[in-house]
Amino acid sequence: MISSPVVVIFSFLLLITSTPTTIHAQDGPIETPSSTSSSTSSSPKTPKFNPKNKVLIACGSQEDVSLPDGRTFKSDPSTVSNLSSEEDVKVNVDTLPPPPKDDVSSSKLPPPPPLPLYNSARIFPSAASYKFPISQPGFHLIRLYFFPLPHTTYNLSNAVFRVTTENFVLLHDFTVPNPTPIFKEYLLNLTTQTLTLKFSPKKNSFAFINAIEVISVPDDLISDTASAVPSVENVEGVAKHAFEVALRLNVGGPLLTPRNDTLWRTWYPDEEFNAFPEGTNKTGVNPREVKYPEGGATRFIAPSWVYATAAEMGNADTIKANFNLTWKMPVDPSYDYLIRLHFCDVVSIALNELYFNVYVNGMMGAPSFDLSTLTSALSTAYYRDFVINSTTIANGLVIIQVGPASGGSGDPNAILNGVEVIKMSNSAGSLSGLFDVEGNYMGAASGSKTMKILAVVGLVMGMVALLLVVVMFVRWQKRPLDCPRNNSFSSWLLPLTTSHSSFLSSKSASITASRKSSLFGSRKSNMFASTNQGVGKFFSFNELQDASNNFDENAVIGVGGFGKVYMGKLDDGTKVAIKRGNPQSEQGINEFQTEIQMLSQLRHRHLVSLIGYCDENAEMCLVYEFMSNGVLREHLYGSKLNAPMPWKQRLEICIGSARGLHYLHTGAAHCIIHRDVKTTNILLDENFVAKVSDFGLSKAACLMEQTHVSTAVKGSFGYLDPEYFRRQQLTEKSDVYSFGVVLLEVLTARPAINPALPRDQVNLAEWAMSNYRKGLLEKIVDPNLQGTISSGSLKKYVEAAEKCLAEYGVDRPSMGDVLWNLEYALQLQEASTKTEATEDKSSLLIPLETAPIMGINGVESSSAPTSDDHTEVGASAFSQIANFQGR
Repeated sequence: MISSPVVVIFSFLLLITSTPTTIHAQDGPIETPSSTSSSTSSSPKTPKFNPKNKVLIACGSQEDVSLPDGRTFKSDPSTVSNLSSEEDVKVNVDTLPPPPKDDVSSSKLPPPPPLPLYNSARIFPSAASYKFPISQPGFHLIRLYFFPLPHTTYNLSNAVFRVTTENFVLLHDFTVPNPTPIFKEYLLNLTTQTLTLKFSPKKNSFAFINAIEVISVPDDLISDTASAVPSVENVEGVAKHAFEVALRLNVGGPLLTPRNDTLWRTWYPDEEFNAFPEGTNKTGVNPREVKYPEGGATRFIAPSWVYATAAEMGNADTIKANFNLTWKMPVDPSYDYLIRLHFCDVVSIALNELYFNVYVNGMMGAPSFDLSTLTSALSTAYYRDFVINSTTIANGLVIIQVGPASGGSGDPNAILNGVEVIKMSNSAGSLSGLFDVEGNYMGAASGSKTMKILAVVGLVMGMVALLLVVVMFVRWQKRPLDCPRNNSFSSWLLPLTTSHSSFLSSKSASITASRKSSLFGSRKSNMFASTNQGVGKFFSFNELQDASNNFDENAVIGVGGFGKVYMGKLDDGTKVAIKRGNPQSEQGINEFQTEIQMLSQLRHRHLVSLIGYCDENAEMCLVYEFMSNGVLREHLYGSKLNAPMPWKQRLEICIGSARGLHYLHTGAAHCIIHRDVKTTNILLDENFVAKVSDFGLSKAACLMEQTHVSTAVKGSFGYLDPEYFRRQQLTEKSDVYSFGVVLLEVLTARPAINPALPRDQVNLAEWAMSNYRKGLLEKIVDPNLQGTISSGSLKKYVEAAEKCLAEYGVDRPSMGDVLWNLEYALQLQEASTKTEATEDKSSLLIPLETAPIMGINGVESSSAPTSDDHTEVGASAFSQIANFQGR
């Protein structure tokens, strides 16, 4: 990276003198310090693109409309042959009305400028369509312009309508309530000889459109493959989707308008989305210096203006070298997204200086990203496509991060030049809602096919039922002569009745498939209607609504991958915890089934009890015993309302948790591997008795012929067994490793992962064990425990934790051995307490230094805030230093 002040000043002067004078916005220019003459001579010329198919229509306009970027939109009369409409309703105005003063947009982006395209519109009181010939199949950009102009008969702000093509839904129940320009941009792979844009008003409403733009684009603009996140494998079939551009950012640079882009695209500045501006430094080079490699990025992928500017790590005095630059962009969380990141090394003065990690939604997208290897030259354009699943989008945000990685010869640094966030069509072929092009709800498009399948399934089930009746009747007739005549007919059915456990296992796959296809759609009966043995009480949804005061947000006591947890009170006064499924959570479907399967078979003092469930129509809820003292983490460092726990109480909680896990591993019919042991899954009742909870990721193993379970890696950051991650083979020793991290968390009162700390302290297990082996144990112990822990108890406790964290599972103890060591540590602590009256306390208790615990902003605190370790991880589980907040 650039380190010399002279080089920095020279580069800055070069940038401002060689950048064009004006980067034109659609409503006016943004001036730069350079002169007009210099800009014309030094700025790169935007290469011309001549699309094979090009349709530009100013709907409702009586004359052609020319834009500042050189495009001309044809008048309405000259394009009326493309329109099929029963009525001819148009509107034209000389000037656009101002936006309402109280209009507050939720978008961070400024509204589109008032182009002359918005001065006219076509209005459709009934269904209408535009039909365009397509001479060359391939990807096409479709741009739609909307602005509710005033009309004597139609209030366009009340219009509600759909826009569809032959195969995809672009807009559903679309409306423009305020007089603000709306611009929609789509990318479709057209394979037929015509494109039809159909406008369908909702009942008793109408549709309208101000302008339409359809242009073909180069075939390589969208690749059919992309890198999956979190998996390291590529996703195939990307080009089969339809796309809607949600956002384009020119990172580190100004607004770029269609005049500066070959394909007439708009690139917004990144300031509004930069989550860590104080750690960001803008840099760049003359756009003429940007090179495009053969077979890689082209000027159609992104213009040189995007690659010429970048954001790199700054040198703020308040931060250290290890942090991540972070951009947060709001999106609709119900869709998958194609994320295109643009890179160009405009900061290094030599090759092999810049190595950095790329994170997408907290997951590793590209480790040790090396532009020198990828491009073989500086200032060379490069881009990388990632696909993220909707289940990885938390809080409606796509989060992009870049941070330093080891390997470069220069100072730690990371860069980003551009970001494109592109929505991908869902299984209904829609970019707006769950309705297909026929207006049917998701899954109904193939109604006839579905009905045929259901009919066949129903016929087969009827034949099987009839066969069973015949078999039972024959058995009844052939019963032994000495059989009592008062035997019930149902007693002869018993040998053929399936058990509860087999019912669960057989239903699991079908329920999962049903849930995925219907997205929590309505069902006529609950999954346990036919057998309720051992799974607790069935609650109606109305009962749970009453118990939780209609799921009052003030009653929320927790949030997880399955959904929110509410405190409730049943009719008999019993307090309960109600976990309500989130319809957007794919993980929740499996969690619901697994939780019931596991807890219906398990009963233990140190496991949270399942009281009942609700599986009624579109709702899935689990009802547990209420744990009044919440999660263990809150009593360690998560809340200022809770007094620090004494050492003896912490030991007792660890012992209780170990007993619960030991029962899972050895006391059940089969070994149950919890797979998500952490301090947020250890709950405390009114007497601070510890109980293990959350069995949504649990797996059954340890059968006679089975020593492990081969499964996809799942767990939580900081707690994940490294051997399980490497081999993807799950054993009960994976729980032992996670519990070792919990033991350290209880001792140190700091989170398993804290990205705010220096790199050698980010991971609790690595930092604590490093200090322990150096003989610096006093540095890791919670300062609140100073002078209260006996030396023998502490030594035995840390020895147990160290054994749990062994690299290989065979070297780790069983949970029974861990339990024994913890009970011994408690005995040593109690023995030291009893002798305090007769012996010198200082000889028994370790005097601890008051070592500061660093908070998220580097401020000393005894209650360091946590990082979000609830993220489920896949193959990239060890991107644990990814910082969602930048710093």
